[in-house]
Order: sequence, then structure tokens, then C-alpha cells
Amino acid sequence: MKAFSHIGIPTTVAREGEIYLDGAKLYVTEFNENDNKIEWLRFEEDSPLPEALKSTAHVAYMVDDLDAAMATGETLMEPFAPMDGLMVGFILDDGAPVEFMQEVETTLSGE
Repeated sequence: MKAFSHIGIPTTVAREGEIYLDGAKLYVTEFNENDNKIEWLRFEEDSPLPEALKSTAHVAYMVDDLDAAMATGETLMEPFAPMDGLMVGFILDDGAPVEFMQEVETTLSGE
């Protein structure tokens, strides 16, 4: 399965409700709260994320098999867990960034 999730658009405009991701030096909005599924991305100047994400819009899909989806293009960012229950990776498709997201089981600490 591959289902459209959202589009991420870089911006320099601060928006209400932004969430700050410290390690990425990035402010993001919640795409599920936007009627058009837009995730606004506002990067700090020294953000370590790839230039392609900082300068180009990306499309994102929910997938059942993240590894298989990642194999369809040049890896831009290896899969990582931005939050419990979700793995995310980015590829380049003919120079354009594409995000793949897969829900994963979470494990409770201490078990």
C-alpha cells in the first residue's frame, strides 16, 4: 500500500502552532490540521537537514513496507523514528524529495 499523506513546503514565515524539532533545528506545522494536508517547514540557518528538504517541497506517503519504498530511489535520509510508532525515510526521485512513512509497533520501556 502507498497512500498520500501530505505535502511539505519550506517557508520562512512563522506560523501559529509550530512544533520545534531541536535536533533538526526545524519548526513544523501539523499537516492533519490543514485542509490541504500542507506541512509547513521553517528551518533555522544551521539546520543539519539536507538542502533538498530545505529548498524544495516534498510529497509524503504512508507505506506498508518502508524498506521496499526506500529502494525506489536515491536515499536522501536513512529511515529514522521522529516519534514513537512511526518510521520515516526520504529518497530523491529525479531530484525531488519524497518522504515515506510507516507505522510501527512501539515497545514499552521496562518490559
